[in-house]
Amino acid sequence: MPMKRPIVVVTRKLPDSVETRMMELFDVRLNLTGRAMSREELARALAEADILVPTVTDRLDAALLAEAGPNLRLIANYGTGIDHIDLFKAQEKGILVTNTPDVLTEDTADMTMALILAVPRRMAEGERLLRQGLWDGWSPTFMLGHRVGGKRLGIIGLGRIGQAVARRAKGFGISVHYHNRHRVHPDIEAELEATWWESLDQMLARMDIVSIHCPHTPSTFHLLSARRLKLMQPHAYIVNVSRGEVVDEDTLTRMLVKGELAGAGLDVFEHEPAVNPKLLTLDNVVLLPHLGSATVESRVDMGEKVILNIKAVCDNHPPPDRVLTSQGM
Repeated sequence: MPMKRPIVVVTRKLPDSVETRMMELFDVRLNLTGRAMSREELARALAEADILVPTVTDRLDAALLAEAGPNLRLIANYGTGIDHIDLFKAQEKGILVTNTPDVLTEDTADMTMALILAVPRRMAEGERLLRQGLWDGWSPTFMLGHRVGGKRLGIIGLGRIGQAVARRAKGFGISVHYHNRHRVHPDIEAELEATWWESLDQMLARMDIVSIHCPHTPSTFHLLSARRLKLMQPHAYIVNVSRGEVVDEDTLTRMLVKGELAGAGLDVFEHEPAVNPKLLTLDNVVLLPHLGSATVESRVDMGEKVILNIKAVCDNHPPPDRVLTSQGM
């Protein structure tokens, strides 16, 4: 028998249209403050809810999930990444986990391409200089950057977002290369004119720009370790709109300070919202506050995905976006 008006606890403020639709369908507990819930508040939510709708800022570890009430059937994550949820503990307790794939792809790829352009062309540095009133006018040698056409882009993780970035990069005349756990289908390679590197080390050593598009899992933590970062050439740039934990941020910062890398475009950070203070002082980096999917359209689409998953579970149907344990680990 389908569940009647399940108790749905939403941990963060969502777009008004999403919250309104949820209130029409479910018995919803909204977070109207806009701030992230504390651990104690999350524990109470887990104990009360039939359905929990968390976001990337809610760390649902094994200890916290152990406190989940007997009625919790679904964690309908508002977002694609699920590294903040202990999938094994959820599975042990019989709690389904879903996410919101596909809807973030184009917006995240747009932001990646913006950073690929902004860092070599010194856009953020120029904008700051102009606002400070330090521009004296045009000069033939003023703030020279580097063109991106003809450069080699190494994409780490050629999934949906990685492929969308490759399509954009190809339009700018950039040579596309990639490293994946498994080589993609030859038809995709042909469409993207992409070259596969079985060895990540070898790819890193030969790229002008490296863009990261893999999830954060135990196996990808510090995938770009100190050793691997030092394989990159001094003229190379690194762009990350994936997860900060994939990169050894301290080593990256030291290399940028010393000029061992030309620059970086970072939308995510290893300990966000904290950012390494030294990064804030550098002109050769563009820093963004996790804006990769921050468009009205994607946020509403994410909410619609969440609602579809909740409705499926309430109707005793398999949710369309169920996350399996093997997907996250």
